[in-house]
Amino acid sequence: MAIDMLWRNYKETKDLSYKQVLIEKYIQLVKIVAGRMYNFYGGNVEYEDLVGFGIFGLIDAIDKFDINRDLKFETYAQIRIRGAIIDNLRKLDWIPRGLRKKAKEMERAINILENRLGRSATTKEIAFELKTTETEVESILSEISTLNIVSLEEALINKGETYDNLSDLDSPERIFENKELKFLLKEAIENLTEKEKIVISLYYYEGLTYKEIASVLEVSESRISQLHSKAILSLKNLLASKGII
Repeated sequence: MAIDMLWRNYKETKDLSYKQVLIEKYIQLVKIVAGRMYNFYGGNVEYEDLVGFGIFGLIDAIDKFDINRDLKFETYAQIRIRGAIIDNLRKLDWIPRGLRKKAKEMERAINILENRLGRSATTKEIAFELKTTETEVESILSEISTLNIVSLEEALINKGETYDNLSDLDSPERIFENKELKFLLKEAIENLTEKEKIVISLYYYEGLTYKEIASVLEVSESRISQLHSKAILSLKNLLASKGII
């Protein structure tokens, strides 16, 4: 059965057999999103758990998708899947209290430095601000990389990347907000160091893994984790200063 006909049959009849076929057809989207997010969580959460959370998002997307809108289901579904995973992780409160404390201290230091300097802070400057060593800063950045991406993505999703009603997607207010958000994100990325820009670009735009990026830059995976974590903290600080998150 053609996919368009399958969608129309499900939307008109709500027959669960059609829904099951749609779930099976798009389950790979869940695996792709869960796989990419698993890079951040590593041993802190099971891949199968992320897939399970993501399936809830896929089912929600199938139920709420409007086939009459000029929007690819894959685009809409991935937003829902990511949102469902992040929402369920937040409910689990799986991040240790000590890790949250380290993240807040690091974020506060970077916020102070970058507001003062008007640019991305170096590891040496962060170490001086925290009264610790560069090695310790790098260690903390690696530890908190999972927490950083969750908090940034959650903030952006809450800001406007998920919608309870598809009509919101093409409202003038939503279009303006999304254009403004994309512009500010681009502006924020421009303030990162060259290596941080490369890591963000290769990870988010080219879809490379930490291991692949490490090979490109000829550094260790842990170093990529540190660069990514630092970039996310800087982006959070810059977007917060603009009132975005």
